[in-house]
Amino acid sequence: MEMTLRWAARSKEAHRNSDQLLFGIVQGGMERDLRQASVDGTVSIGFPGYAIGGLSVGEEKDLMYEVLAYIAPLLPEDKPRYLMGVGTPEDLVYGVRCGIDMFDCVMPTRNARNGSLFTTAGIIRIRNSKYRRDFSPLDPECTCYTCQNFTRTYLRHLHIENEILGSQLHTLHNLHFYVSLMRGIRRAICDGNFAALSDGEPNIGALVKLGQSDGHVV
Repeated sequence: MEMTLRWAARSKEAHRNSDQLLFGIVQGGMERDLRQASVDGTVSIGFPGYAIGGLSVGEEKDLMYEVLAYIAPLLPEDKPRYLMGVGTPEDLVYGVRCGIDMFDCVMPTRNARNGSLFTTAGIIRIRNSKYRRDFSPLDPECTCYTCQNFTRTYLRHLHIENEILGSQLHTLHNLHFYVSLMRGIRRAICDGNFAALSDGEPNIGALVKLGQSDGHVV
């Protein structure tokens, strides 16, 4: 944590590119006192945005949420808050509830390559033999190019045969799902019903559908 603060100060001093924003990274593991010290030190240096690192690294989900709920409110409200390397659709919803603005994660693309596909009804593992003669769309509620043009049986065939087209179509779908989820979250916030859709077990399907309600196709 102390090394991260030293690097942060040196990076701030060395940063000269006005076309880029340099974010400070808050570390400290699962310890509240270290997280508090990291927040205080990073904010005192001053950055246009703040990232939260060191989460989703093997800890229990409840612990990650607990630490996130503690850290996020400590960061300035007028600067972007970026949660690094997270995560599942549920993680994104919980993060937004805590005040997170930005995320990055390999999950949509990595899962796509492995044939694990996000839908409004839950995850579909396209390799499963039950999709061998399933001529329905991957997700009937989805507006993406993949779901509008290809069946589950064909997508399974591409995956089983290791056709690169399969990975491309799966990736397109998963990215569309995530973009739709975030668009739905923003709309729910603007409409004043985000709490109703996110409290307790978040209604991921409803948020994704809300994000696709303009018929936009990726």
